[in-house]
Amino acid sequence: MTANLESQILSLLNDEQVCLTDLNIYSSPKCDSLATQAATGRHLRVTSNYEDEDVETGIKTSVQVYLCEDDYPGWLSVSDLSLLQKANVAYHAKLLSEAEIKKLLPDVIGFTHKAMAQPNYYLWGGTVAPNYDCSGLMQAAFRSVGISLPRDAYQQEGFTASINVAELEPGDLVFFGTSEKATHVGLYLGDNTYIHSSGKDKGRNGIGIDVLSEQGDAVSRSYYQQLRGAGRVVKCYKPQNR
Repeated sequence: MTANLESQILSLLNDEQVCLTDLNIYSSPKCDSLATQAATGRHLRVTSNYEDEDVETGIKTSVQVYLCEDDYPGWLSVSDLSLLQKANVAYHAKLLSEAEIKKLLPDVIGFTHKAMAQPNYYLWGGTVAPNYDCSGLMQAAFRSVGISLPRDAYQQEGFTASINVAELEPGDLVFFGTSEKATHVGLYLGDNTYIHSSGKDKGRNGIGIDVLSEQGDAVSRSYYQQLRGAGRVVKCYKPQNR
């Protein structure tokens, strides 16, 4: 690693950074598998100067980070360090009451419909337009109106107030998966329908609307068989790593 790069990384360790453009955050130091994305304007911290090294060139390739809004950890390519800028003001979670959140739910739903209207495909780790994964779409939709959610489906399930499926209202979250863990999430629209981003193999390879019923098409039936429960967003996520 060059002295200039080492100095740059060390300087970043002390300050909260703002993303100047959409950035990919990876699940390992090799930066070969997407974990999440940081949209333009999001805050992150570089938490370690441990970097992976390219075996051919000997050049360090990544740094460890976490996203301030949702505490999500990952790895950022060293080549993207120039796309960070020191934050003038540290991130502070916007805290809304349950009543305030409820008033914003029509706009959350509207965001998902606009996202569906764009050409898109399912992207594991996707949280910025046009390509999302399931929980990335939920997080982006709520964030668009200032409501912070955790990143992954199982985290969103644990964060929301559990409700009976019979009590579902538009804007609630619907969770799918196994008896052990939620692996998929959608946004309830009313009339027994929900919108979600589903994969190519078992879904629609992008954003679509399905029904919570055994009477739907093959995709709807497949997800219905994995239905775990539902949750209501009644608060904003407050970061722990502050």
